[in-house]
Amino acid sequence: MKLEVNNSKETIGIGKSIAKYLKPGDVIVLDGDLGAGKTTFTKGIAKGLGIKRYVVSPTFTIIKEYKDGRIPLYHMDAYRLDDGSGADLGLDEYFDGDGVSVVEWSRYVKSELPAQHLQIIFKRDDLKGENYRTLEFNPVGDHFKKMISESLNQK
Repeated sequence: MKLEVNNSKETIGIGKSIAKYLKPGDVIVLDGDLGAGKTTFTKGIAKGLGIKRYVVSPTFTIIKEYKDGRIPLYHMDAYRLDDGSGADLGLDEYFDGDGVSVVEWSRYVKSELPAQHLQIIFKRDDLKGENYRTLEFNPVGDHFKKMISESLNQK
């Protein structure tokens, strides 16, 4: 399934819609170019989970934890793990833990990802507008297929 968005408010809104269906142990992977909207989408998930803290990209810290919502949010940026060092971080403990894991730049930790997850690919098209994006949803597993069907059909 693909959705087109024209601004960050719409991107945040989609994240909020999906957050209603998230449960502990869910893993969402976000892929796309720099500035494509991955962190903006994660801000929507955080809002949907009731997290009050300001969400920023964890590029230099690699993992940011937000525990003040309905369930914890573990926001990861694997961009700096292009050497395959993701296994050293114990990502499986996050993936199997008490919260939702959102992983930006998942290709750098592909071998660490659980079999069932939701992948969202963000594509920019500056010819259609500075803030225009296409979000492509690739759910792997029945839980995520149902989540996308229900959450996006409410929009």
